[in-house]
Amino acid sequence: MIVVPASSRGRAFTLIELMVSIAIIATLVAILLPALARMVGGARQFRCQISLRSIAFDFSVFADDQLHGDRGNDELPLDEGGLGLGDSRFLIETFQESQYRIDEFWNWNESVSHALPDQAGNDPMRCAEVRGPIVLKNNLPCGKGAVTPRSNVSFGVNRRLQIGEVALDNGFIVPKQVVLTSDILSHPGVPLAWDVNGAEAHAHGVEPVFSMPSLDSVLFPNDKYWFPSKRHNGGLNVAFIGGHVLSTTTPLQENGWRWDYTPPMK
Repeated sequence: MIVVPASSRGRAFTLIELMVSIAIIATLVAILLPALARMVGGARQFRCQISLRSIAFDFSVFADDQLHGDRGNDELPLDEGGLGLGDSRFLIETFQESQYRIDEFWNWNESVSHALPDQAGNDPMRCAEVRGPIVLKNNLPCGKGAVTPRSNVSFGVNRRLQIGEVALDNGFIVPKQVVLTSDILSHPGVPLAWDVNGAEAHAHGVEPVFSMPSLDSVLFPNDKYWFPSKRHNGGLNVAFIGGHVLSTTTPLQENGWRWDYTPPMK
């Protein structure tokens, strides 16, 4: 019989050694998991920024007098069912409808609704962090419930580019539809679209597709339309008229961000 020397025999882990090993592994996991989560979050934030940059680029084309394509019924004469704005004026809501392909841009034959993302991969105005589906409804404008459910809406467009406030001679302040021209492109520091919290907008009883901080607003006080979502490592992604996208944890404190800008009322 061959006897194996004690010095060459395998030695089992003691209970203390096993507990120390487990503690080390647990510590490493605790250190690495947050870093991994930040990496994944950073990748999703980058995808969101790409989506917002695409929206800003599309807007620069839509607003350009030479480059723009179909502006829906904005340019059609009144007697043809249009808004009669002509070839050089348009509404921000029409641009947003062109992005979603709703209302006069409806792209799915006679169906009354269409779910996104669809089999063709269509999924516009989407942030990678918002997972739920979107259902588009036919024959409805963007701000009247065409995009549902509210909780799954990813981006909101600047409401100050949709509705302005006008002082009458008697001192009353009334809302007025904003009509845009290509001049808006000369204001690159104006926010165009950003991450929104659709569930919070729903709690406010408003459509999340339009958003704005109240600031000194008389008609829209108490930040009823302000529901930003800081879902990217605590930061808010904002696309600007100038085409760039920035992220911040303090959007209303950033220098040069023209949250207060409203186009001239004509």
